[in-house]
Amino acid sequence: MIRLSEQDVSRRRTKIVATLGPSTDDPAVLERLLEAGADVLRVNFSHGNREQQIARIERAREVSEKVGRCIAIMGDLQGPKIRIESFAKGSVQLENGQPFALDIEMDPTAGDETAVNVAYPQLVNDVQPGDVLLLDDGQIVLQAESVGKTRIECRVIQGGELSSKKGLNKRGGGLSAPALTDKDREDIVTAAKYGLDFVAVSFARDAADIDEARRLVREAGGHAYIVAKIERAEAVQNIKSIIAASDAIMVARGDLAVEVGYASMTGLQKGLIRLARSQNKVSITATQMLESMVHHASPTRAEVSDVANAVMDGTDAVMLSAETAVGRYPVQAVATMAELCVGAEKHETFRRAANYRLEDVFEYVDEAIAMAVMYVANHLKVKAIIALTESGSTTLWMSRVRSDIPIYAFTRNETTRRRVTLYRGVYPVLFDVTKIDPSNIHEHLFDSLRQDGALQPGDRVIFTRGELQGVSGGTNTMQILTVP
Repeated sequence: MIRLSEQDVSRRRTKIVATLGPSTDDPAVLERLLEAGADVLRVNFSHGNREQQIARIERAREVSEKVGRCIAIMGDLQGPKIRIESFAKGSVQLENGQPFALDIEMDPTAGDETAVNVAYPQLVNDVQPGDVLLLDDGQIVLQAESVGKTRIECRVIQGGELSSKKGLNKRGGGLSAPALTDKDREDIVTAAKYGLDFVAVSFARDAADIDEARRLVREAGGHAYIVAKIERAEAVQNIKSIIAASDAIMVARGDLAVEVGYASMTGLQKGLIRLARSQNKVSITATQMLESMVHHASPTRAEVSDVANAVMDGTDAVMLSAETAVGRYPVQAVATMAELCVGAEKHETFRRAANYRLEDVFEYVDEAIAMAVMYVANHLKVKAIIALTESGSTTLWMSRVRSDIPIYAFTRNETTRRRVTLYRGVYPVLFDVTKIDPSNIHEHLFDSLRQDGALQPGDRVIFTRGELQGVSGGTNTMQILTVP
């Protein structure tokens, strides 16, 4: 693997989401994880108990402050993951063509080669004869032959070893389980109490699921942005309204590929990223990006291509799950991901797209300023874009345009500072504009970036601000400046 310089890695535009878990519980490991390039830390509410999750949140804050890295924390809700119950012997071997039943009333611990309990009573109402059911991420394929009041008689289409507690999907979607469970509601309260920056909604079906999650977060006193995880066939059918209701989407390729079919997944991923960007929303590409690094110190060539393709598609962030949560090489996985992102970003197809939204009519002044900035930046030799921002909206709009020019979000708002760490090509800088003399504000801005080596005398920058300092949504000014 080619090692990149620290300056190259620091210019990485695509952000990295790393999942916390047993492999990162050592503060020393977490410190190296952040130094390797993790931008957002994910707390997976599907694993561990509440005490472990809170400890990880608090540890993440302590370590990030120690190393001087601004990071966001995302809480990922478990959602209604539908699973079979247990086999008496732990697992069974299913053969092609044999009968096998899913029974909602049998003993949850007595599964065998003929049947197993399913922890979802509504399954008998959601399945019809002829439907294809997939177990263990599609490794086992069943076809429903008859449906009774408590039991679905199936035929094994694709057999293999099936162990306890594996997930169940229906090809084409159609399972009616609500997106938010009682456990999710409790976890939302935890996310709000501990000030998480993002909450990801698993198995969202439509915009109403996103609206409900946002309402629950706000009622609990939280400020988190809502991430819609796209992993149901129904979500694809309702994708435009889901994106409109959310702040970001996660292309959760595991369950989604099982429901829509693996052959459709690559094109669907590209379309979802493109659609999110067109609606000024953030996209995260997830699931098995560097899966082999759970056990090995380097990725496969297929994984290298997978990451590069997601980056060149324009995703805001790529996500590591088991690789960092339980893997043997969590720090190496982040470092490898950072290198792959930088390498892909140097490809000419990623760098610039000056025609983005040229035919659009903008609704907001600050949105128009953001688009004007990016058009000028991509047609003029500009070293950096400096945006004074309260909410981060201006930098979000800027980051929707493909460019290799860094966008620095100068903000006094700690919530905004953490939030923009997920935006492609945006870097937060803590800066309280209300405490600066307006007559020499440029000097303070330039000094901040000169100290970090981001600017040199003679560099040209674009600067945006609002006439009313400290007012959210008030950006109405663009200046082209030269660093003295």
